[in-house]
Amino acid sequence: MTWMKKTALVTTIASVAVVGAACGNDSGSSSSSEELKGKVAIDGSSTVFPIMEAIGEEYSMEQPDVDVTVGVSGTGGGFKRFVKGETDLSNASREIKDEEVAEAEKNGVAFTKVTLAYDGMTIAVSKDNTWVKEMTLEQLSKIWLDPNVKTWKDVDPSYPAEPLKFFSPGKDSGTFDYFSEEVLDEKDMRKDVQLSEDDNVLVKGVEGTKGAIGYFGYAYYAENKDKLKEVPLSKEGADAVAPTHETINDLSYPLSREIYTYVNNKSLKEKEQVADFVKFTNENAGDLAEEVGYIKMPQEKYDENEKAIEAAMK
Repeated sequence: MTWMKKTALVTTIASVAVVGAACGNDSGSSSSSEELKGKVAIDGSSTVFPIMEAIGEEYSMEQPDVDVTVGVSGTGGGFKRFVKGETDLSNASREIKDEEVAEAEKNGVAFTKVTLAYDGMTIAVSKDNTWVKEMTLEQLSKIWLDPNVKTWKDVDPSYPAEPLKFFSPGKDSGTFDYFSEEVLDEKDMRKDVQLSEDDNVLVKGVEGTKGAIGYFGYAYYAENKDKLKEVPLSKEGADAVAPTHETINDLSYPLSREIYTYVNNKSLKEKEQVADFVKFTNENAGDLAEEVGYIKMPQEKYDENEKAIEAAMK
């Protein structure tokens, strides 16, 4: 079963509860045995969306009267709402920035970071690209920064003069921020890049353009690996490493990272359904991450989350 169903900016999870229950799926277990009501408002990263959608659907089988909504306005867009106290959880593919923390403090919003899984930001090209076998991070940086690099032959003389076309998450995306920091050294990306907050748009763009190159979370590559070709990466003279379950889990893939959800502490303390949902999330995030293409962390990481959640509720 695929969880890649981002057909609207907000998914209301409660609407699938009856269907899910009828299927008899009991892979999750709610932290509370009593029936709860109310809302859980979530927004943020499109990278984290597949995990949180899967968690929300599983949770709704346990608590069908809890209305869980998951928005996908991007990590930055999600934090803009979260620091004002408008949402209970904010999904993020990067850590919260200092200026966002300051805004939250100004608005009296205290929060707890919950790490969900590992991701390997994947560089992808078209299946019709037969020439690229691997790239260095230096090559990757050059082509995304230098507007004079117009064809693949400009990248390597042995490559054909196929025009380059670039696809990137939008500027509200944590994946955009991560790419900017890790690959571009926070320099401005070239201007001829097609930006989209919807990773499915990026996948289709790369798939349909012979000279295309793009990047997104590993789950979106894994979901479309029959249509795309991943590019193994190397840095500092090391061998090139492809993004796989194993190389992301052991962090040997150069663009491995953690992905998160941030929880409003006031919601944890005052809304029983939010506290229950957050506990359920931590208990099930690892297994459901595997189902949607991300990588489960070692159990001690989830144990650390549990302690942080409990501390925030005191």
